[in-house]
Amino acid sequence: MVNSNIQRRYDLDWLRVLAILAIFVFHCTRPFDMDDWNIKNLAVYPAIDVWKEFAMTWGMPLILLISGASVYFALPKASAGKYLKGICARLLLPLLVGMFTHLALQVYLENLDKGAFSGSFFAFYPHYYDGMYGFGGNFAWMGLHLWYLEILFILSVLFLPLFLWLKKTRSGQWVLNALGNFLALPGAVFTLALPAFVLLRTLDEETWGTQVLGGWSVLIYPLFFIAGFLIISNERLQARIRQMRWLSLGFGIIMTPAYLFLEFQTQYPAFHPLGGALKDLLNCLVCWSWLLVVIGFGMQHLNFNKPFLKYANEAVLPFYILHQTVIVTLGYFIVRWPIPDWLKFFMILLSTFGVVMVLYEYLVRRFNLLRFLFGMKPLRKAPIERPQLEALHP
Repeated sequence: MVNSNIQRRYDLDWLRVLAILAIFVFHCTRPFDMDDWNIKNLAVYPAIDVWKEFAMTWGMPLILLISGASVYFALPKASAGKYLKGICARLLLPLLVGMFTHLALQVYLENLDKGAFSGSFFAFYPHYYDGMYGFGGNFAWMGLHLWYLEILFILSVLFLPLFLWLKKTRSGQWVLNALGNFLALPGAVFTLALPAFVLLRTLDEETWGTQVLGGWSVLIYPLFFIAGFLIISNERLQARIRQMRWLSLGFGIIMTPAYLFLEFQTQYPAFHPLGGALKDLLNCLVCWSWLLVVIGFGMQHLNFNKPFLKYANEAVLPFYILHQTVIVTLGYFIVRWPIPDWLKFFMILLSTFGVVMVLYEYLVRRFNLLRFLFGMKPLRKAPIERPQLEALHP
C-alpha cells in the first residue's frame, strides 16, 4: 500500500541527526587510520582501518537513503520549480560558499602537514586555485567532505522527473505500489543488494567504480537514494522492515566478520578468484543488513517528537558543513602534542564539537545572512504588538 498520509516522520529526523554525529566521530578517527588524509598523527593504527571499513560500508548509504525518503515528503509541498529553488539554496549555495572559503583552510593545513607549503594562509590562498584537488592541485572542486552536498544536489535534480512520475501519476503510483509490495514479501527486501553487487562487479575501480568518496561508487549511490523514496512510500514494506529488524541484526552480526576477513586477509591468494565476487556480495549484504537494522529500529522506537529535536534537526546541516574544517584545524595542532594518542582523539572530538556548536549557536543560527549562506531558512521576525485603542483612549 502506498503511503498517502503526508505527515512529519520524526524517526527520519532522529536518524538524520544520529547519522551526522556518527560521521563526525568517523572523521575524528581519520588522523589515526592508515590511509592518506588532510592531517595525520605520527602513529597510525590498523584496527581503526577495520572500524573505518565497517562504517563506510553503510554510513553514506544511510544518509542517502534518509535523503531519498525526505524527498518523498517534500514533493507534495512544492511545485517542481520551488523544489529546485529550495535545493539550490540548501545544497548548492553552501557547497559553493565552502569551496571559496573554509575548505581552502583544510587544503592549506594539509599542505603544511605534508611539507608542500610554508607560510601564512593568506600567502597560500592564491595558490588554492592552482589545479584541481585530487589531480595534483589544490582547488576543492568536489568540496572535500562537502562532496555529499554535490552528489545529493545532482541526484535531486536528476531523479526529480522520476519521483514526480512515481508520486503524482496513476501509472507511477501503480509501479511504486507493485515494487513496494514485492519487497514486502518475506526476505525480498534483501534483493535491493543485487543492483549494487552487479555494479561492483561491472564498474572499473580506476574510473567510475572508484570508491574514494565514502566507500562506494558515485554510480551506486543513486540506488540508495531511490530506495529511500521507495521504502517510505509503502506502509506494508515498512511494517516488514520493522518486523524483521532483529533478523536483520543477526544477519549483520554474522556477515560482517566474514566480509571484513575477506577485505583484509592477505594469506590466501588462491582465494581471490572466487573471493572477489564473494567479498563484493557480502559487502552489499552487510550494507543492507545494517541499513535495515537502523531504519527498522528507528521506525519502531524513534517516531516521537521532543523540543530538542527541532533544534538538532535545524543544526544538522551547518554542523556537517563546519565539522571537518574544525577537526582539521584543531587536529593539526593536537596531533603534535606529546600526549597519548587516545587522549588526542578525545581532545579532537570534544574540542571540535564545542567549537562547532559555539560557531553555530552564536554566529550561524542568529544572523540571517549566515543562515542563508549555510542553507538555513531565515529567522521570522516577531510580530509587533500594537496597543489596543481602549488602552490609548480609556
